[in-house]
Amino acid sequence: MHRLDPARDHVIGLYRIVIGFLFACHGLKTLFGLFGAKAPAAVGAWPGWWAAVIQLVCGALICLGLGTRAAAVLGSGSMAFAYFTVHLPTGLLPIQNGGEAATLFCWSLLVVAFVGPGRFALGNLPALQRPSEPARARVTT
Repeated sequence: MHRLDPARDHVIGLYRIVIGFLFACHGLKTLFGLFGAKAPAAVGAWPGWWAAVIQLVCGALICLGLGTRAAAVLGSGSMAFAYFTVHLPTGLLPIQNGGEAATLFCWSLLVVAFVGPGRFALGNLPALQRPSEPARARVTT
């Protein structure tokens, strides 16, 4: 057993919370013109406004740990779409085309989707689990 293993689920939970919060903030910036945005996106405008809705909703769900894996897959896919449609046409590498945030969110959310919510997730509360779903046990390898 590695010395860091006992903290694994806690660190995964904190990672999920931070990534979800930052993703939700990204959506708030676009939807409402917050955090230094020049202006909010026009309601219903494709793809910016819809992407921001996905960012806000999925980010909040991921941060809270509700429907984490599904929200992370949807968020990751939206960031892949953003990278390939908005950033890639202006240059190959994220550092050239301004796609660092889209790339980092895409891969960070994909990690959350595969690793799961970790600790501190509301979805881990017994009252929120389906009757046929046993309580999640800590897996040690």
